[in-house]
Amino acid sequence: MKFLDVKTDYAFKRVFGSTESVPLLISFLNAILDYTGDGAIVDLTILDPYLAPKLQGMKDTYVDVRAKLKNGNSVIVEMQVLNVQGFEQRVLYNAAKEFSNQLTAGQAYKLLNPVIALTFTDFKLFDDISHYQSNFVMQEKSRFIQYSDDIELVFVELPKFNKNENELDDIKDKWIYFVKNAGKLDYIPVALKEPCIEEALSMVNEASLSREELELQHRRHDFILLQQGSLELAEAKGVEKGMELGKQEGVLEIAHNLLDVLDDVTIAHKTGLTIEQIKAMRTKK
Repeated sequence: MKFLDVKTDYAFKRVFGSTESVPLLISFLNAILDYTGDGAIVDLTILDPYLAPKLQGMKDTYVDVRAKLKNGNSVIVEMQVLNVQGFEQRVLYNAAKEFSNQLTAGQAYKLLNPVIALTFTDFKLFDDISHYQSNFVMQEKSRFIQYSDDIELVFVELPKFNKNENELDDIKDKWIYFVKNAGKLDYIPVALKEPCIEEALSMVNEASLSREELELQHRRHDFILLQQGSLELAEAKGVEKGMELGKQEGVLEIAHNLLDVLDDVTIAHKTGLTIEQIKAMRTKK
C-alpha cells in the first residue's frame, strides 16, 4: 500500500478541496482551529472546487483551498513547501484581499465577516517559537488587548511536529501527522483509524489513481524536491562561499542552474544578483 505526499498540490486539493471533501474539511478545520461544542463548524461551501487532475504551472510552490462557513466566515487553507521571498507578506495580503473582496461598491462595512488564513509550511518559519502552531490576531501593542478577530493568521510548521504514531493524543495530532507523513506510509497505522482520516487516505491511495494521475503527481513531487535541493545548495554551499571568495563565476553558475525551477525575484534574493542580471541570463539561455 502506498499513498501520495499530501504536501503536494494535487494530493492536498484532492483531499481538502474537491467536490467530495466537505466532511473531511469540516473535521480537519475543527481539529486544527480547536473548534468544539457550539463553536464547531457544521457546514461549509468549498469555493472553486478542484475537479481535474491536471497540474498547474510548475512555477507554483503552494496551493490553497478556500471555503465559506455557514456563519459567513471565510477560511483559506494553504500548503507551502518552499520559504521564498515575500511569503509571509503574501499570506497577509491574501487574507486581507479575501476580507475586502466581500463588499461591492456602496455596501456597509458591518457586512464584513472574519477571515482565517490557515497555512501549513514544510519548513521552520519562526526561529524563536518552539511550538508547531502559532495564531496571530490584531491587538494593542503594549497591553495585548485584541482589536478584532476580523483577520486571523494561523501557521502550522510541520518540521516542528515530531510526534510518532504512538504519541498521537487527539484528532488534531492525527490530522497533522497525516499531512506530514502520508507520503511515507505503506500501511494505515492503528492511530489513524478515524473515519475521516481513513477516507482521506483512501483518496490518496495510489491504487485508486489512474496512470495519468500518478504520473502527474510523481512529476510534481520530483519538481518540489528539485526546488528544495536547489535552494539548499545555493544557501549552504554556493552563494556564501562564492561571495566570500569573490568567485562571481560560481554565483552565476548557481543562478543559471536555478532558472528552470525558480522565478527571477527568488533567484536574485538567493544569489545577490540583480533581477536585471537574471533576466539577461534568461535571454541568453
